[in-house]
Amino acid sequence: MRYMFNFHRGLFPLASDADIFPYDWVYSNMRHMAEGLPFSATLLGILLIHEFGHYFAARAFGVRATLPYLLPAPSLSGTAGAVIRLRSRVKTRAALLAIGAFGPISGFVAAFIMACVGMHLSQAVPVEPAKLVDFSPPLIIRLLEHVLHPGGLSYQPAHVLWHPVFIAAWIAILITSLNLVPAGQLDGGHILYAVSPRVHRIVTYITMGVLVVLGITSWLGWLLWAGLLLLPGMRHPKVQDPVDPKFPLLIVAPICLVLLILCASSEPFSNASLMHLASRLLHH
Repeated sequence: MRYMFNFHRGLFPLASDADIFPYDWVYSNMRHMAEGLPFSATLLGILLIHEFGHYFAARAFGVRATLPYLLPAPSLSGTAGAVIRLRSRVKTRAALLAIGAFGPISGFVAAFIMACVGMHLSQAVPVEPAKLVDFSPPLIIRLLEHVLHPGGLSYQPAHVLWHPVFIAAWIAILITSLNLVPAGQLDGGHILYAVSPRVHRIVTYITMGVLVVLGITSWLGWLLWAGLLLLPGMRHPKVQDPVDPKFPLLIVAPICLVLLILCASSEPFSNASLMHLASRLLHH
C-alpha cells in the first residue's frame, strides 16, 4: 500500500523513515488496501512459481513433496520467501539436479516477465527522487532499464521511478540470486552437489569465506547468509548415486550459473555494509 502511495506522489518506495514501519498509516488507510495488491500478488506469485518448479520436478522423478508454504514476515517485502518439504529421499543426482534447478529457472522466467511489465508501468522523471535506501540493481535489471526505459531510448538521461510491480520483480530476482549461491542446501548447492559432491564440499567453504568478506565490505545480509550456511541443518545429505547426470538434463547447471551472474549483486542495498555501519557509529 505504502509503495503504491509513494509512487502516485512521485516518491521512491523508501523515501522517509515513515516508509520503514508504515503500520499506523496502514491501519488508518485501510480503504486503500487494494492498492497493495499489484506488489503483493506479483511477489507472491513469482515465489509460488519458483516453488512449483521444485514441486513438479520432484513429482517427475518420483520424489514425494508438499505443496508450497508461503512464509510471512514483517519485513520490507512482507515475506520471508516460500518453501516445499520433500517427504521422501532423493535417490539420484539427476533428480537432485532437476529439483534444484527448475525452481530458480521457473522463478526467473516469471520475474523477468513481471519486470518487463513493471518497467512499462514505471515513469521517467527528470529529477532523481529522494531515497532513504538506495538499491544497487543487478545486471539483468540494468539491462531492462536501458532497453525498456519508460522515457524511450532518446530520454535515457532521465531517472526511472520504479512501479511497485517492478520492485516486486526486483526482490524476486534478488531472492533467486540468494537461492543460487553454490553452497549447502541452497538451490545452487543442490545443483553443484548433483554435478560433483566433492567440488560441492570445497566450494561451500570458499563461498562462506567470500560471503563473510562481502558482508563486511558490501552488504550485511551476506553475513546472515554465511551464518545460515553454518547451521547443521544446511549440511547437504549424501545421495548415494555414482552416476553423473547426463545431457540434456546437465545443461541446466550452466544455465543456472548464467542466471546467478545476471541476478546477483554484491551490494543489493548501498551503504549497508558492516564497515559502513561501524563508520557511522564511530562518527556519531
